[in-house]
Amino acid sequence: MNHWLNQILQGDCLTQLARMPEASVNLVVTSPPYNLLNSSGNGMKNGNGGKWSRAALMQGYAGHSDAMPHDDYVEWQRECLREMLRVLTPDGAIFYNHKWRVQKGLLQDRADIVEGFPVRQIIIWQRSGGFNHNPGYFLPTYEVIYLIAKPEFRLASKAGGIGDVWRVRQDRGNPHPAPFPVELAQRAIAATTAEIVLDPFIGSGTTAVAALLEGRQYVGIDLSEEYCRLAQERVARVEAKLDSSALAKEPDEPAAPSALEVREMLIGTAEQWGVTVWP
Repeated sequence: MNHWLNQILQGDCLTQLARMPEASVNLVVTSPPYNLLNSSGNGMKNGNGGKWSRAALMQGYAGHSDAMPHDDYVEWQRECLREMLRVLTPDGAIFYNHKWRVQKGLLQDRADIVEGFPVRQIIIWQRSGGFNHNPGYFLPTYEVIYLIAKPEFRLASKAGGIGDVWRVRQDRGNPHPAPFPVELAQRAIAATTAEIVLDPFIGSGTTAVAALLEGRQYVGIDLSEEYCRLAQERVARVEAKLDSSALAKEPDEPAAPSALEVREMLIGTAEQWGVTVWP
């Protein structure tokens, strides 16, 4: 795994995953492209029927249009999940973040993607919303995380107490068009004992940053050279901060022994030499 550990690798995720050894990572935390531009509403629109002028996702991703035919998109994501499961250890799991939507009156709850996979639980990511200019809809404020787990997967001690609704603010000021927050990935990682964390859609490097902050190792993959560069720069900044914090830490000074501890040490030394210590 030396070729893979703590690396951001540029390339098609299926090609890169196929090269990875079986059962080589402990956890996957990822959020794939949502195929948003293949929409029955002809993409994202505001309440007046016009497209959001400031929505970066209206341009898709670098190197990916995010507008695949639905059936092709579903099969692509299923193939990705199959490869993710292959590289997972028997006690591994996938935190697969996605978004539900209604298309032509039918709910797309991504059941067609995760059908047949070992889904153990659905976690709700309750995020903050912006402004809703469409009078026909309530402001959307949630996404879902499918916990897809192998049979031996267990949460870290007491981690289950955080519940299945995670209130985490959206990322701000990130140049990537659809970043998810470090806190979200960090919460998933911290809830496990995983040592190696994979994200095959690493984007701006969020999962890698979260892994570093939790003291774990990471593997990141992305199709876009631009996003890989962005992720590498971001990871390098975090690593530098962590290194400087470690250097700044003063070594703990040993506490001065109490009078009782001193007496016990003296008695022990005296007994070695056959000397009586008077009380």
